[in-house]
Amino acid sequence: MMERLVEFQLDGGEKLLVEVHDLPASDGSAKRGWGSRPTAQEADRSFEQAVERISPAAQTMINRLRLLPDAPDEINVEFGLGLSAEAGAFIAKTSGSANFKISLTWHRSE
Repeated sequence: MMERLVEFQLDGGEKLLVEVHDLPASDGSAKRGWGSRPTAQEADRSFEQAVERISPAAQTMINRLRLLPDAPDEINVEFGLGLSAEAGAFIAKTSGSANFKISLTWHRSE
């Protein structure tokens, strides 16, 4: 796995450097690593635009859990977030599948 820096533009004009881990290319070629001097690739979109891509998935998950017949009082959804210069933000995977941790809480009154 190769590491590199990706520079995301923030809405306020600041820049955010993010370390990303690239998997080896499927054709067997390798991407150029940092070497002795780190360089940053500029992302194709702003940080806010990249993160905005996962909002619909998170909202859909919460909406569906609220529709349970015995809806919980509290819903907590956790997932890993990956960043890519080309793809923006994405839900990261672990062990070959997407990783979601969902916690539902009910407060029963007697």
